[in-house]
Amino acid sequence: RIECVGTIDELNASLGWSAVVASQPLLAHLRQIQNDLFVLGSHLALPDQQAPKNQWLPTLDDSIITRLEMQIDTAEQSLAPLRNFILPGGCELAARLHLTRTICRRAERLLVSFSLDRPIPEIMVTYINRLSDWLFVQARLANHTAQVADIPWEKT
Repeated sequence: RIECVGTIDELNASLGWSAVVASQPLLAHLRQIQNDLFVLGSHLALPDQQAPKNQWLPTLDDSIITRLEMQIDTAEQSLAPLRNFILPGGCELAARLHLTRTICRRAERLLVSFSLDRPIPEIMVTYINRLSDWLFVQARLANHTAQVADIPWEKT
């Protein structure tokens, strides 16, 4: 539980680091996700999801996942379809978002492992999974907006 909460906190801090160089509307999206992660981490920190103790917390519902998916779809409309794998990097914002994505993937691995021993709401794992996809697309969009090409993976 401590590893999961700590990694979600690290993910949130990395989103804040990305936000430092982001402009609107991405900045507003990053702040919303930071708030989502705070709620998710707070729910996760409660032992055995004790209902009486979490009445003061906002609920976790599918609308947070739907929001991410809609933003992914909107961003992808501006992007060329991927024809090969890309390396993390490009402009500064894209590089920060890619690093944040890797922290998000670690959080997902930890949550999945934790959920094997203790029940957690499925929405937590789903949200973190969709967030990593969102971060990938936003990194590509940041490069596109900065007119910096994604870095293609070269087979050696």
